[in-house]
Amino acid sequence: MNNDWLNAYVLHRRPYRETSYIVDFFTLEEGRISAVAKGVKNSKSDKKSLLQPFQQLRVQLRGKSDLKNLSHVESVSPSIPLVGTSLFCAMYVNELANRIMPSGLASDGVFNAYEQALMSLSEQGDIEVTLRQFEFALLDEMGLLPDFTTDVEYEMPIEENGSYHFQADAGFVQMPEHIQGARGFPGTALLSLAQGEFTPLSKKVAKVLCRDLLKPLIGDKPLKSRELFMPKSR
Repeated sequence: MNNDWLNAYVLHRRPYRETSYIVDFFTLEEGRISAVAKGVKNSKSDKKSLLQPFQQLRVQLRGKSDLKNLSHVESVSPSIPLVGTSLFCAMYVNELANRIMPSGLASDGVFNAYEQALMSLSEQGDIEVTLRQFEFALLDEMGLLPDFTTDVEYEMPIEENGSYHFQADAGFVQMPEHIQGARGFPGTALLSLAQGEFTPLSKKVAKVLCRDLLKPLIGDKPLKSRELFMPKSR
């Protein structure tokens, strides 16, 4: 790592001692890594101006401990323009990646999904689809994304007209006919998600599933980025 350049984005930074920052990077080659950026907190250096979220960087890190030292940083492309709701969503994506991705776990799939999410948000794409696709990528990397095509109890294909409930650590199981539709997930929505299709119905299903599946990974500490979406009391 001492001489290798890493493709990176800043997920978060926080003050460290009087003059430095600890920066959480998300890198293609080494996954999530934290590093000390020494002496840049009160400076007007290029290094400080580059240590902002939503900009593709190349960084060099040194050190053998889990907390590295930032030795070099350079810009690969201009900062991705994000404002309003798109900015809040991008902050959510950053916080989710920082909270869920284990330190040092490289993932081409999650890194590519991360870049695609930022670009989609900057282009005013469908926010719900953008967030669900990134959440799916995280869940897939963690081995928690369910099979949308199979009834795990009977080992039968999901039926378009069926209704299913989700069993944690297992998958989808068809509900008895006399209670189908009560609180189940429609088979047609599950099959749409299996094909990567986000219809109005499959969007609702995906949102509920992601909320439930991500909860154990996020833990009890609330996500700060979610507070940005809450209406402010007067």
